[in-house]
Amino acid sequence: MSRSSARAATEPLAALVAVFAVSAGLALYAGVLDDTLANATGGRDIASPTADAVERRLTSGGVVDPARVSGALAAVPSGYDGNITLRAERTWSAGPTPSAGAQTDVRTVSVALGPATVRRGRLTVAVWR
Repeated sequence: MSRSSARAATEPLAALVAVFAVSAGLALYAGVLDDTLANATGGRDIASPTADAVERRLTSGGVVDPARVSGALAAVPSGYDGNITLRAERTWSAGPTPSAGAQTDVRTVSVALGPATVRRGRLTVAVWR
């Protein structure tokens, strides 16, 4: 028969502290690695997901409403500046003039120019810090 005092045991608090320390170290390592890889590959692609969000805000039934262009600036992520330009026989734009290093995404959309008048247009979304 073995004695319970002869067995090795770990205090629960010490085990929790060890798990926390390992988890914090792993999270810190992952964050630094992510930033390093983003800098090495030229940064994250922020323009495409922003253009997706802008297009969702502008579109109703698959057709872009030019009156919504200024309100679509809310889709630009915080910490970034953005410019939205829509061209289809006319030009609608919202936001400051893009900087030289801005990431851009250009896509073709259907634009409602009036009742029963839909034309092909170009949606350009520029994002920069």
